[in-house]
Amino acid sequence: MKSERESLTRAIGTFGLAAGIINITIGGGIFRLPSNVASTLGAAAPVAYVVCAVAMGLIVMCIADAGRRVTLTGGPYAYIGTALGPYAGFLSGIMLWMLGTFATAAVGTIFSSSVGMLVPSLSGTAATTGVLVAAFAFWTAINLRGVELGVRLNSIATVAKLLPLILIAVVGLFFIKSENLSVAAWPAVGDIARTSLLLIFAFAGIESALIPSGEVRDTDRTVPRAIALAMLAITALYILLQMVAQGILGSGLSDSAAAPLAEAAGLSLGGWARSLLLAGASISMFGYLGGMTLSIPRMVYALSRDGFLPRSLSIIHPVYRAPQPAIIVQSLLALGLAITGTFEQLAILANVAALALYLGCTIAAWRLGQKPLVPILACVVIFWLLTGLAIEEWAAFAMLVVVASLVYATSSKAPASRASN
Repeated sequence: MKSERESLTRAIGTFGLAAGIINITIGGGIFRLPSNVASTLGAAAPVAYVVCAVAMGLIVMCIADAGRRVTLTGGPYAYIGTALGPYAGFLSGIMLWMLGTFATAAVGTIFSSSVGMLVPSLSGTAATTGVLVAAFAFWTAINLRGVELGVRLNSIATVAKLLPLILIAVVGLFFIKSENLSVAAWPAVGDIARTSLLLIFAFAGIESALIPSGEVRDTDRTVPRAIALAMLAITALYILLQMVAQGILGSGLSDSAAAPLAEAAGLSLGGWARSLLLAGASISMFGYLGGMTLSIPRMVYALSRDGFLPRSLSIIHPVYRAPQPAIIVQSLLALGLAITGTFEQLAILANVAALALYLGCTIAAWRLGQKPLVPILACVVIFWLLTGLAIEEWAAFAMLVVVASLVYATSSKAPASRASN
């Protein structure tokens, strides 16, 4: 293991790692969520952003610590399996799959809505369904031919997401009406918890940027500093976007559910800015769908390979070396959820899966030797966020866990074999 670590070039510093975290975290959710947050919290919305930033900071510190102690591949799947046993590891794999599936479908709903607003002829139920089918079919076809082309196209698509956000965040400051930012009454704690639970969607994904930890200089100092720097930058941008949208649209922000930032840009700068925001959002989310179509089927493949799903889903194409059956099945599943679900429903389910996974990671970090203060604080915040779940959402999540547990119990794989994967 020593020679393996020494073969890696530790070239990533604090600012490089922080930039990676920012790039991965800022995705499609922020183009839609300001309206959802405003509908519950109004001008007090920044409170929820701060709560999410603190929560994710604590959680990612635990994940980073676990990653330094467990050198197996698999991320949280490996950390939790090593610290808590094969059953917990299996459930973490299911949570990863659920998180990716629901998040893909949730972003798909915003993508089709943004395209419909940008091109009115593509609005309406039939047209948005067609847009979703076309998008998923495109990325499925690309990824069936292997990873190289999918990675290149996804990298190109990510360039478009920051420019329009920074434009409206900075220029929009000059169009804010101060009376729209006054807090008439502070929201109840329960409302903050529920809104923060939904808002986690915009902060999730930070842990993915910590995968190349073997190439980070002075990990013990660089990782916490990069996380703090990235969280400050992300939170500042998100709060600024929320305040600009609130300051420009006022009470109308909660009514601009489809594209609140685009509406704020249009009202302040004109139709060209609205179109730019919609185009940037559409391209960003289209790239996100491509990235998830590339990555999440690998989880399906892994679960099939390990004997938890039908063996046919682990077949690799002899020429393109891609898990084609897993890609097709996963794309159909995400497409079906995107067509039949709403953004709010899908985002909440994705966040519950994410928080369950994060909870396992915090406990694993403590079991693996991390000092208990950070894991305890992270667990407290996670449990508090979960109080925002409605009864029917708890029931749906519990049903999924029961089904997963039955799959585990009836699998023919030996526990020792599971732990090794």
